[in-house]
Amino acid sequence: MPIVSMKELLESGVHFGHRTQKWNPYMEEYIFAARNDIHIIDLQQTVQALEEAYEVVRDTVAGGGSILFVGTKRQAQDIIKKNAEKVGMPYVIGRWLGGTLTNWQTIRERIHELERLEGMRDRGEFEIRTKKEALGMTREIERLESRLGGIREMDGIPSLLFAVDVSREEIPVHEANLLKIPVVAMVDTNCSPKQIDYVIPANDDAIRGIQLIVSIIAQAVSDGINMRKDHEADLEAADAEAQMPEQLRDELSDEDLLGASTLAKIKDDKAVELDQEKEVEESDDTPAEENEKEESGDTPAEESEKEEPGDVPAEENEKEESGDTPAEESEKEEPGDVPAEENEKEESGDTPAEESEKEEPGDAPAEESEKEESGDAPAEENKEEDTEKA
Repeated sequence: MPIVSMKELLESGVHFGHRTQKWNPYMEEYIFAARNDIHIIDLQQTVQALEEAYEVVRDTVAGGGSILFVGTKRQAQDIIKKNAEKVGMPYVIGRWLGGTLTNWQTIRERIHELERLEGMRDRGEFEIRTKKEALGMTREIERLESRLGGIREMDGIPSLLFAVDVSREEIPVHEANLLKIPVVAMVDTNCSPKQIDYVIPANDDAIRGIQLIVSIIAQAVSDGINMRKDHEADLEAADAEAQMPEQLRDELSDEDLLGASTLAKIKDDKAVELDQEKEVEESDDTPAEENEKEESGDTPAEESEKEEPGDVPAEENEKEESGDTPAEESEKEEPGDVPAEENEKEESGDTPAEESEKEEPGDAPAEESEKEESGDAPAEENKEEDTEKA
């Protein structure tokens, strides 16, 4: 994951360079294009340069080194001071004194003079002196504090130097090059990157851009300090473990010996290794059933029935081979055949009485047929006919 996004750089105005008339030809490889006679810096290279500078600063501080922040221009003074004091590193925001690095012994003597005068003031020795002498000493303290206040805690030559404006901080960059101190700097389109070891192409005039990049460098310093503390804690635990008896040494666990951040890193590394192993197993190994199916080409009974609907079960195959089918299936398959009783009736020509009556609706009942054949009417009808005739 990148330490800074392109969106944050765009919002901070890091991509704006100087006018095309004031450009430095050595910065051509870091320029993306020109818009309205203003050069646009390639932010992709800025992101890569920030990541590289971040790793360098973090590893240097983790190894016990220090970094000197330099920003004497007005836009960067408060930002440099705030971030440097936050991480406990030396800084210079006033006038750079010539020889601060190359003539460090003399600068160190002036720092001791500042500490001596402050001690006299704190002890109340200014009150026993004349007013003119006390005023002169007070002014000397203020002058030294403004020039050397940021580097009074610096024990020696720093391991790295960070500068905001290369053209303005030409003297400190030159001194760092003489002492072979690596330089990390924000380089605008009007500056030369030849004397810079780790170039960060960016706009060195925008306050938001300076704030963003300086905060990233300060974060790298903070991470390096934490790594150094963890390493020192691990060394102390290892020394303590080496001095302990073997019985107690076996009883102690990693949680007792290692720091919290080291344990968290170990857990994260184990989790990443497990995830990678799972991905490799899923990608390389397939289920055993699928492998057997692919090798043999045989499918289970259910799949074979679904894939080959034309095949019938084994029982039906046997029945088809033998030619014998059950009675119920033969009736369903041969609807034209009638049961055995009906076949006998059809052969004999005899049908039940009820069926013959229903099939021959034109035939009358037995009594009516007798009356029709004999031509005799009922007795009552004959009497009525005789009376009518009389």
